[in-house]
Amino acid sequence: MSSNTTVPSGPKKWLKMPHTFVILIFLTLVAGILTYVVPAGEFERVKNETTGKTLLVPGSYAHVDPNPVTLWDIPKSIVSGLVDSADVVFFILIIGGVFQIITSSGTIEAVTGRVARSFSNKGLWVIPVFITLFSVGGFTMGMSTEVMVFVPIGIAIARALKFDALTGTAMISLGASCGFTAGLLNPFNVGLAQAIAQIPIFSGLWLRAILLVILIVITSLYIMRYASKVKKSPESSLVYELEKSAEDKPVDLSNLPSIQLKHILIILTVIVSFAMLIWGVSKKDWWMEELAALFLSMGVISGFCADYGPSRIATEFAKGAKDITYGALIIGFARSIVVVLDHGNVIDSIVNSLAIMVGHLPESVQVLGMYVFQNVMNVFITSGSGMAATTMPIMVPLSDLLGITRQTTVLAFQLGDGFSNMILPTSSALMGSLAVSGIPYQKWVRFFWPLLAAWFVLGAVFVVVAQIIGYH
Repeated sequence: MSSNTTVPSGPKKWLKMPHTFVILIFLTLVAGILTYVVPAGEFERVKNETTGKTLLVPGSYAHVDPNPVTLWDIPKSIVSGLVDSADVVFFILIIGGVFQIITSSGTIEAVTGRVARSFSNKGLWVIPVFITLFSVGGFTMGMSTEVMVFVPIGIAIARALKFDALTGTAMISLGASCGFTAGLLNPFNVGLAQAIAQIPIFSGLWLRAILLVILIVITSLYIMRYASKVKKSPESSLVYELEKSAEDKPVDLSNLPSIQLKHILIILTVIVSFAMLIWGVSKKDWWMEELAALFLSMGVISGFCADYGPSRIATEFAKGAKDITYGALIIGFARSIVVVLDHGNVIDSIVNSLAIMVGHLPESVQVLGMYVFQNVMNVFITSGSGMAATTMPIMVPLSDLLGITRQTTVLAFQLGDGFSNMILPTSSALMGSLAVSGIPYQKWVRFFWPLLAAWFVLGAVFVVVAQIIGYH
């Protein structure tokens, strides 16, 4: 009898969702197989003096000698992925350490207590407020990867209002994603794409503004519906295990610390640091090295404001960095997929083949084919400016031949560049936010895919409408 009771447990274990590392390694192996199946090829590239970007030369695709990866190259690619993404990995480790210093001071509890008490009877309205706020960062300075630094604050506020970590993460990261995708004044994707397409920078703003409003509404309603279910029944949370583990630090609104002088000093330090972040990114082209240095300084200053000595600051920092190591490593593992495809010289071949496929589609669905093409390419090139520089030189002459306006082509690009960033394991914006929040990738996919489907359909509607009205 005992043997009979244990037999069924085996298959059940195999049916469970694999570990995130297993998924990423499997995708890396698939990428390795593609280097044997897809012919190797490259485009010629030239530097555009106006934008400073290296662009593809349309029609210059040519086959090159194949360079398929070997089985030994797979583990090497994982190491290379970690090295290539070292700036993001260490940025995440620093964020983890810094926010542990701030959290240990009780500042987040004091602030979230004040916010939670203010919104205790209308807590759901925090969600559209945060989504709208972070969409501004997305459509102005292209906030994407940087948004991970705000995730711990979002989670703290969400938990104080009886929601969960998924709600807190979503209202921050998806808010920025809505803005980034709409791209009203984003110089890194829409601005560059329009410069390559030789149309006025940030023209066609009216349709993208309508898109932004609809995205904010749809996303807010979706998250509010989920958050409402969690508040009524905590067991319905997709990350219930994560919430249970956080119960050793319960958020009791009636017993939260009041804001003291040390908290005010830390809050001022954080505000000044975030103001410098916005200024540095928008005016001085700061990126991971500068941002990491900024947050490291913020952590040390916050520690002294909390009356910590140097050793206490170091201890708290090490604790926070240790807790976030797993998530940080995911970034490097995901990067290995792109490393393999690049090593095998097949990324340009995939771009060329997809572009040819779009050109052969029936005229009535060619604009949708262009939209799907950009979504597929985002799997391989997750950088907005990188994809603009890679695909727009091909799509612009193709759209001229197909009778599709260049503004519509830019719209198809920006939607394809934005939507899937929030589900791709190769996206540093997504994986960084999940690393900071501690949410498993599988749980996020389960939460997000219905909203992604709605986004994708909305994007298809917009590109079709743009084609019908001759969007300029």
